[in-house]
Amino acid sequence: MSFNDLKIIDPILRAIKEEGFTIPTPIQTEAIPQILEGRDLLGSAQTGTGKTAAFAIPILQQIQAKKRTDQKNIQALILTPTRELAAQIYDNFIQFSRHLPIKCAVIFGGVSQKPQTLALSKGVDILIATPGRLLDLVNQKFIQLNKVSYFVLDEADHMLDMGFILDVKKIINLLPASRQTLLFSATMPSEIIHLANTILINPIRIAITPVTKTLDTITQYVFYVNKTKKTALLIHLLRNEQIDSALIFSRTKHGANKIAKALNEAGLKADAIHGNKSQTARTKALGLFKAKKVRILVATDIASRGIDIDELSHVINFDLPEVPDTYIHRIGRTARAGLNGIAYSFCSSDERTLLRDIQKHIGQDIPSKHISSFTEEVCEVSIETKPIPSSVAMQRMKGWTSSRTSKRKRPSSFR
Repeated sequence: MSFNDLKIIDPILRAIKEEGFTIPTPIQTEAIPQILEGRDLLGSAQTGTGKTAAFAIPILQQIQAKKRTDQKNIQALILTPTRELAAQIYDNFIQFSRHLPIKCAVIFGGVSQKPQTLALSKGVDILIATPGRLLDLVNQKFIQLNKVSYFVLDEADHMLDMGFILDVKKIINLLPASRQTLLFSATMPSEIIHLANTILINPIRIAITPVTKTLDTITQYVFYVNKTKKTALLIHLLRNEQIDSALIFSRTKHGANKIAKALNEAGLKADAIHGNKSQTARTKALGLFKAKKVRILVATDIASRGIDIDELSHVINFDLPEVPDTYIHRIGRTARAGLNGIAYSFCSSDERTLLRDIQKHIGQDIPSKHISSFTEEVCEVSIETKPIPSSVAMQRMKGWTSSRTSKRKRPSSFR
């Protein structure tokens, strides 16, 4: 199937071609026709599957079809948890709308609001926002959401993780009841299932790549290493392995700074991004990394949201994540755009339970690598793995509803 088969209008097709895309990804193939038909949608897809284009393209097409003359009202709102992800989504909308008379804007905290309010004053069709800055500007009367026809809640599970769920509900209350709503979440905790049941009407359910399965194009290894030798091992790998670019994950902000400092002292140029860094510093570090002027970036999980780099060769888990789903999201930063990638994980003795939980979650053992003088030769942490049937994996993600045919009105608390 090609993008031509999805009944996409010519101006958007031209932009797609200019971006070098020829064949839609599975989530694009399934989601675009349903969104163009006006259906609410609940989507599950791993990072790197083309999710943003799956909702950006049909939203642009539907707004263009209205041929609206009043440019003051926001027609589409895309809500996302982090600044980096908001900026990435904005870039995608700009790319696909380059041949359309549609205005897009992005707002997020950590920077001056003046350029953002200036853009809003000129009229915006599509607004990409983080919850905090959006509510700030709503309260200051710079933004009204009563004319929104399309609402996208992206990375809903991370909205929950970051404590934004109450802000999200406040924003939903400001939206008109009559709208098309698209909710995307890589995982489906009970709170997200409840929210989906509340805000979606007769939605279509799309699940691409079960969240319990890592991408087949990623080669994974674990190093069993004493905690005190992790930094020495990292420096050894970065100096001796064929690593074109590396995204290194630290569990804490302090840890990220410490790792980046040690690498720079060893002559390995590295930057760090995390929540304590200013937005200007984060944007600069990410820009240098994407431009390959810096090949090593150290990040915390929250700050890494929105890092979208097609040719990232390696992800290195300096600290193992405490939540197994996070492991999948981390390593999914590599092997994008059809390329292969490598994921290394460092496992100290106090992290072996975390490793066991990760392997159980993904349904496979991660093979170990040993480097003399750096790593430990230990009995591997293994699990008894059995292939997870796709039907079972899908069913685990389907707890949100037992029927697609029931019609419901939105509860008054969300109007």
